[in-house]
Amino acid sequence: MTSTGAPPTTLTRGTRFGYATGSVATGAFGTVPGLMLLPFLTDQLGVAAIWAGVIVFLPKAWDVVLNPIAGRISDRTVDARGPRRPWLLRGGITLAVAFAVLFAGPSLGSPAADAAWVLLAFLACASAYAFFQVPYVAMPAELTSSYDERTRMMSSRVAVLAFTILLAGASAPAVRDAVGGRDGYRLMGVLMASLILVGVIGAYVGTRGPAYTAVSAGSGSLREQLRVVARARDFRLLLLTWVFQALAVGAMLAGVDYLAGDVLEKSGAATVLFVCFVGPALVLTPVWVRFGTRFGKRRGYLAASLCLAAGALGVLTVLWAPTWVVFVAIGLVGVGYTGAQVFPMAMLPDVAAADARRTGENRIGVFTGIWTAGETLGMASGPGVFALLLAIGDYRSSTTGGADQPDSALTAIVLGMSVLPALLVVLSLWWLARYRDVPEHAALPDLDPDESAPELPTEEAL
Repeated sequence: MTSTGAPPTTLTRGTRFGYATGSVATGAFGTVPGLMLLPFLTDQLGVAAIWAGVIVFLPKAWDVVLNPIAGRISDRTVDARGPRRPWLLRGGITLAVAFAVLFAGPSLGSPAADAAWVLLAFLACASAYAFFQVPYVAMPAELTSSYDERTRMMSSRVAVLAFTILLAGASAPAVRDAVGGRDGYRLMGVLMASLILVGVIGAYVGTRGPAYTAVSAGSGSLREQLRVVARARDFRLLLLTWVFQALAVGAMLAGVDYLAGDVLEKSGAATVLFVCFVGPALVLTPVWVRFGTRFGKRRGYLAASLCLAAGALGVLTVLWAPTWVVFVAIGLVGVGYTGAQVFPMAMLPDVAAADARRTGENRIGVFTGIWTAGETLGMASGPGVFALLLAIGDYRSSTTGGADQPDSALTAIVLGMSVLPALLVVLSLWWLARYRDVPEHAALPDLDPDESAPELPTEEAL
């Protein structure tokens, strides 16, 4: 293992905030398609719900393959600006352009042709996002060696992420509704692309100061490295927890517009729901950080997950309770969501950095590639599963929006926003309960018992 200098134990506030600025890009891209793309397809382009779910899912499924490759490439990047930073610009700028194109398509005369435009543009977005997100998420493991400093980094990141989700999630529907029709979606796409670009440039500029740990890239082919990473017990447990919770959050994001428009039938309800969902993160992120410092990240993640599940189940009250009760339930979801973002994103670099210390080889990008692939799969599958529920409930698509829906469709919307995500979060706790915080086993190997790391070949490099 070689180093250009040990990373600082404590980063400057400017570096922490500069890094966190990248969440403007990840938050906007992670939120707006999940919120707007499914309604765009079903209520504007007239695409059947089941096929709309397929279109939303397929590009993200491609990322499951691409993300580990992007991580491997970033592991092997050597650049005086920092090993990951060039990819922030390359992937991020391409993402912003592709996102503007996604909603800017001309009317091609048929739902099938319009859907094909969306599919190809979203595929371009997903590919560009992989080369921004994977290096971005990998950077904390190389910026600092401190367990607690990574939690502080993630608290800054989650605060920016929460603000971005609130801004993008509230403004995107508002812009669409203010202009109306396809032009509303086009303007919204350009504005959100500009927001993504702000995050990309901010992250690139904001991370130029600190020294980066230089760890030799892992030897062997990508397939061999994936095999080694897959055998890392705690990473595997953490990943499964993260994927199932991403699936739950993806389903809830997809359902917000439908819950507001078809079930609550109140003007501005989507904005209120988003404020309730994201608002707690602007206040409670430091509280979750203090909880994790005192009780450990795993316990913090468990507590946050239980809040998330309880809040999701509370959405079921929309069937009989006043509207304000639903807003309170979504607020509880927001409390849990805040902690469920802070802790796993701080735990991932702990696991990846421990592997680098133990082996002297840099597989942080591969770890992160698998991690973001899992997140992408979960977030994409959530809208897909929600769309499947809509199809089962006989949801009626249209090209003008506002179609009258049968009771079965309304029931499907409520179940997709409540029981489904609650069950997924509870299921994820099976794996989280078996995870061990890094400080509790720092000297232990991260492989399964009675297993040792295999000898990796030095050829067949990707």
